[in-house]
Amino acid sequence: MMRRVIRMALVLAVSLAAASARAESAAAIFEKKCATCHGKDGKGHTKLGEKLGLTDLAAVSAPGRATPAADVEKIVRDGKGKMPGFKDKLSDAEIKELAAYVVAGLK
Repeated sequence: MMRRVIRMALVLAVSLAAASARAESAAAIFEKKCATCHGKDGKGHTKLGEKLGLTDLAAVSAPGRATPAADVEKIVRDGKGKMPGFKDKLSDAEIKELAAYVVAGLK
């Protein structure tokens, strides 16, 4: 019984560490690929973001009207409006992580 509890605790710890690493990875991708236009906080208050008329990414994660991660993945992959697609610059896994990070409110 004790071994089972220890094993479960180890699985949980590894899972939490992996989730944390993915969030850090997504944050690094956002910083490198998105923050130039969207800003570090996602509000779009950058010279380029204001020129393009970007809206606050908080709308993507707003309670009750959050954009599904699959929709955000499609936008990141294929682009939308003046935003270029990143399908040739990011792997499918990176796009999925980035979309989850954006939908979670950049957390």
